[in-house]
Amino acid sequence: MDDRQLPPNFSTATVEPPRAFPPSKPKPRSRPPQSQAETPRPHSTDMTHVAGGAAIVLLLIVIVVPVEVVKNRYPKYTPLDYTLTDTYEGTAFFDHFTYFTEQDPTSGFVIYVNEEAATDLNLTHATETSAILRVDASTPNAIAGRNSVRIESINKYDNGLFIFDILHTPFGCATWPALWLTDGYNWPSNGEIDVLETTNEGAHGNEVTLHTTKGCTMKDVKRKQTGQASFENCDGSVGGNTGCGVIGSEDTYGDAMNKAGGGVYALELREAGIRAWFFRRDSIPADITASKPDPSTWGTALADFPGTECDIASHFRNQSIIANIDLCGELAGQPQFYDNMYHCPATCTEFVKSSPESFVDAFWEFKSFKVYHAV
Repeated sequence: MDDRQLPPNFSTATVEPPRAFPPSKPKPRSRPPQSQAETPRPHSTDMTHVAGGAAIVLLLIVIVVPVEVVKNRYPKYTPLDYTLTDTYEGTAFFDHFTYFTEQDPTSGFVIYVNEEAATDLNLTHATETSAILRVDASTPNAIAGRNSVRIESINKYDNGLFIFDILHTPFGCATWPALWLTDGYNWPSNGEIDVLETTNEGAHGNEVTLHTTKGCTMKDVKRKQTGQASFENCDGSVGGNTGCGVIGSEDTYGDAMNKAGGGVYALELREAGIRAWFFRRDSIPADITASKPDPSTWGTALADFPGTECDIASHFRNQSIIANIDLCGELAGQPQFYDNMYHCPATCTEFVKSSPESFVDAFWEFKSFKVYHAV
């Protein structure tokens, strides 16, 4: 990754491994003995029927009870006292990131440029009030792919409360923007959390998604969320790496969100589970504004991924904050999205190559990122 010295006010989060507790065994209840004279002797046929019935009942208990127990289990999400540890804002916003310049791993028709090129081309720019990350909207014939940016935080996190204050989200045909957390050099072993991800016009709402290795599922798990669950198995090796997602309403992304002044996404990553909230600009909780966030007061989350059937600490480690805007690739260019859902013109690559003016809205504008840890 990057071996630059971290700023003194930044701290890489570590998490203590979960403690194992031996399961407790219930004490058997004692029953008063019955004398042989008091206990009638059943007929052998009756005994057969009783034994058969008991076996069926036992089988049903073995099958049904564990499923029902999982469905009704839910983490306590005990309130935590969070303190601010890392702040990304102002003119130094991009100083806390490295610029990814390798070939796009998801086959996008895009060229991720380095920091110097991004600055010269005005693809990244930071002021006292916001930081902008955009797609090239001027090159007339981008034969090898259109220039864009992907940044990755120097700091890594195992847990925490992440507050993303967003003024503008990228949208437009062929775009595949994302704000996410992962360990790109140990993927999928260390997991991936997509906080914001859509394609093309992004008019059907944001999707919050987890991608993991085997052993993390939301199937038959009790959840408390306002969004709509799309898939249940978080294991990236099945289902074409769809992961387990939750889709928000139309105003959680794109033009609708932008016209409302943007908003705040809050992500809580802890052993009990992973939760994400979205707050419109006019409904941001006062405790977030005061830098004293208390998720226990925020109401139902947009997306809830309890640790009931997923060991969060072992599936999500060493996470960098990543923001990028991909073009076409394995998702945005798929016919079900590019053609059928959004009715975008030509082919995805042809459109990207020859329509620079169509990418004027393809930019992120961030007011700040703030990371808190429990004390």
